[in-house]
Amino acid sequence: RSDDRTDHAAGARRKTREPLVIRLREVALSRGGRTLFADASLIVSPGERVALIGVNGSGKTTLLSALAGELSPDAGDIDQQWRAVVRLEQSLPSSTQPAWRYVVDSDPELAEARAELAAAEAGHDGLELAHAHDRWNELDGHGAEARCRALLAGLGFSDVEADRPVDALSGGWRMRLNLARALFCRSELLLLDEPTNHLDLEGIEWLEDQLRVWRGAMIVVAHDRAFLDTIATRVLEMSRGTLESYNGNYSAYILQRTERRAQQRAEYEAQQRHIEETEDYIRRYMAGQRSTQAKGRLKRLERLERVQRPQDAQQIHVDLQATLRSGDLVLGLYDLEVGYDSGRPLVRVDEAEARRGQRVALVGPNGSGKTTLLRTIMRRLRPLSGRVRVGSAVRIGYFSQVQDHLASGKSVLETLLDAGIESVAETRSFLARYGFRGDDVFKDVGVLSGGERARVAIAILSLAKANFLLLDEPTNHLDIPSQEVLQDVLLSFGGTILMVSHDRYLIREVATQVWAIADGTLH
Repeated sequence: RSDDRTDHAAGARRKTREPLVIRLREVALSRGGRTLFADASLIVSPGERVALIGVNGSGKTTLLSALAGELSPDAGDIDQQWRAVVRLEQSLPSSTQPAWRYVVDSDPELAEARAELAAAEAGHDGLELAHAHDRWNELDGHGAEARCRALLAGLGFSDVEADRPVDALSGGWRMRLNLARALFCRSELLLLDEPTNHLDLEGIEWLEDQLRVWRGAMIVVAHDRAFLDTIATRVLEMSRGTLESYNGNYSAYILQRTERRAQQRAEYEAQQRHIEETEDYIRRYMAGQRSTQAKGRLKRLERLERVQRPQDAQQIHVDLQATLRSGDLVLGLYDLEVGYDSGRPLVRVDEAEARRGQRVALVGPNGSGKTTLLRTIMRRLRPLSGRVRVGSAVRIGYFSQVQDHLASGKSVLETLLDAGIESVAETRSFLARYGFRGDDVFKDVGVLSGGERARVAIAILSLAKANFLLLDEPTNHLDIPSQEVLQDVLLSFGGTILMVSHDRYLIREVATQVWAIADGTLH
């Protein structure tokens, strides 16, 4: 996808063997009056697959915008030698074109070659026509539709959906079209912001295969830790105004970060002991016979470059512990068919049981009926046939992936007061544990980001003191530090969990068993 170009600039680079790189030299970036980082220097080389991670709001998307040339840094400079840069769009596409045509037409090189071919044919210039045909063949213009349809099939589009107008597709499918466009266009640098959103497990694994063989460089913002384990060759962490580089994938980053933090803490504590001892010496001897030595130590202390206190990213604090012990059998599904009255069953279950203390991951393709099954368990939908048995002393807590119970027009503070906390002071203290501090508590729920809404929903869930958690995509929209906190909380939860998730890292670490929906049947 990053084939050598025949233009003069690319030819000159090959002759001089000048590497294609991105260089950040002492770059400062700010947003809304807040400095994201002040002195960042960085080199990204061809073939690198760089994961850009950090808490929500740390500036990852802003940095991608700067690398794409969409905004200029406040200070320093970005030396962008790559000519072909493609960035994954985050806005919903709109077009009356068929989906496949919309993707093909998004390739600027292909569009330019098509225009050149049409002009040459109209001008009847044999030499120009030959050059135009050569260019068209070089770009495999005749195979563009077939390549695009194969790409869309990998992202879950059927042939019928690939032929549908873009505007007739749902929001999730239109967002997948943005990913298809980014992958279809030839580029030397690919900038991807949350590419796994709206993909099921099969789609994510397909995307991993595509990116592993990508011959250009890429910088990826993602919260999917298993995805980053698979594709990243390097990790950049944005934290507290700094940009730190770690070699390897996400798991390698975790190990290196732990070692770095321990070393920084040891260096800081050693320097603090040295400073205390030096200051004590100066106080004791500044006015005595050793005043010369004391003054010398004071000067050295004033010139000493201080080691900064190591600070971990600010994390949320979650408490989901139950106050009531359930019976041994928490959930039983028997000869069950779930779906809607107007259609055939989405899911059939011969028999499935969840017992106290088990943590069950419910997996399956998008549209296979996972959320419908949860809604049936909660008695929000009647089963088409069969039986749902909820055990004795079971108190259910539900986390919805769409958070449709959070009403626009109410502030975060009002929402938590409605959920049962009695005083404003207690509510503000409680919300601070979930990352809402100061004026954040007065934000309208309707304008919150996906990650903020998820934190509000988790805060409300914790008030239920449930012993059986039904979780529908609980890590969607959460940044990696928040995912790590939630994962630890679920591991220590004393009750029972049934969670729908595409998060393989979470499933691997938390689940004690897996229920998989395939071909309409739960296994």
